[in-house]
Amino acid sequence: MKELFFDALVDSAGMIPFLLVVYFIVEWFERKFGGTIEHRLQKSAKAGPVLGALFGCVPQCGFSVVAASFYSRGLITTGTLLAVILSTSDEAIPVMLAQPGRSGIVIMLLITKLVIGITAGYLIDIFLRRRKLSAPEHTAPAEEVHELGCCNHQLSGKPSRWQLLKHPLIHTAKIFLFIFVVTLGINGLIALVGEENIGRVLLRHSLLQPFLTALVGLIPNCAASVAIATLFLKGGLSYGSAVAGLCCSGGLGLLVLLRENRDFKDTLRVVVLLVFISTVAGLAIQLLYG
Repeated sequence: MKELFFDALVDSAGMIPFLLVVYFIVEWFERKFGGTIEHRLQKSAKAGPVLGALFGCVPQCGFSVVAASFYSRGLITTGTLLAVILSTSDEAIPVMLAQPGRSGIVIMLLITKLVIGITAGYLIDIFLRRRKLSAPEHTAPAEEVHELGCCNHQLSGKPSRWQLLKHPLIHTAKIFLFIFVVTLGINGLIALVGEENIGRVLLRHSLLQPFLTALVGLIPNCAASVAIATLFLKGGLSYGSAVAGLCCSGGLGLLVLLRENRDFKDTLRVVVLLVFISTVAGLAIQLLYG
């Protein structure tokens, strides 16, 4: 047990410098361009799914939070909201990039999720006839929507040096903890069943795996995307299942939608569509490419 603990600690600790650099860049990007992105997302109705999917590719969940807030106020379409969530990779991108030689997989994953987000976004808007693109009288105007970062912290106002340092440090520490726990669990499972059996235990070749992984992705916490990315890198998940799980993994966006959208049936419809699209896309990839 002690050996498993230290192996997981060493594997996880090696990612800290890279993760810290990534989250410094994300913090700067959010503060520099966050307001511009939110404005474009709100104003560009016809290009909404394209812009939403592109912005969702940034490795953080702040944009899914903003998209959920805008959607609850009737400022963007259902398709745009789903495009943002489907393309959002949350913490999976930094976790994968922190592994040597994984840049090709990251690029392929981003392109796959981008195509899924754009395609599904426009199809949903056509099918639902741009549902939710009219602001109800009881909701606040767009200017009152607070700017939120990937840790759900405020981005408005001029930040101090401590703020610029604080949030990347907190985020790095949180993700390190998640990676460590998941890695420890996977290492323990491998020690128990054997590395050659890990895929079988996790239903790697089963048609159920994309659906189950999509349900895991619904968990409104970045730990879900960390777990999915780590399991995929360890060989426990197929690429199709990883795509299904990460398409559903919108971080805190779904939690904000549940809290702010007064139409519960509409929120349930969004969640069902998200799981359906993610599962179908994951199954298609798994059947075509294994």
